[in-house]
Amino acid sequence: MTDNNPQQTGQRPARPAKRRFGGTHAQIRSALKFYKATSWITGVMLLLLCLEMILRYGFNLFLFAGTTNTLTGEPLAFGLAQAEPSVMEGGVNLSIAVLIAHGWLYVLYLIADFRLWSLMRWPFTRFILIALGGVIPFLSVILEKKVHREVEQDLAAHPEAAKRY
Repeated sequence: MTDNNPQQTGQRPARPAKRRFGGTHAQIRSALKFYKATSWITGVMLLLLCLEMILRYGFNLFLFAGTTNTLTGEPLAFGLAQAEPSVMEGGVNLSIAVLIAHGWLYVLYLIADFRLWSLMRWPFTRFILIALGGVIPFLSVILEKKVHREVEQDLAAHPEAAKRY
């Protein structure tokens, strides 16, 4: 029976790959918290957006608050209506508000993704994969859990890799 001890065979022991982060552990954990918050908010807003699209294109329903139908004169405090938005007067079209809010929150999600990606010094393909989380329903929440676990493991495995200030 042979022993494959590197010292006996004359081979050098394998060195762990040198790892460098783009910031301190505190900066990375701060970026991770920001990413976590934006991923959950973006995930919820994406589900609301999907629901809004189903209501709009599947049932021709729009969500309004505090409006009046100009054709019938019927007031609508809060609810769904089959009228086009141009027929409703005053109030807020919540269907459009969901579209706008998701768009801006996705931009915030991309900023959080970029910040974490640059501090962790991951490959660009990783940035694109995480960015897709805000476009595919449920993916942002699934990726958030995976990314969070990997960042924590990476920080624990490489305590020397952070920048020193």
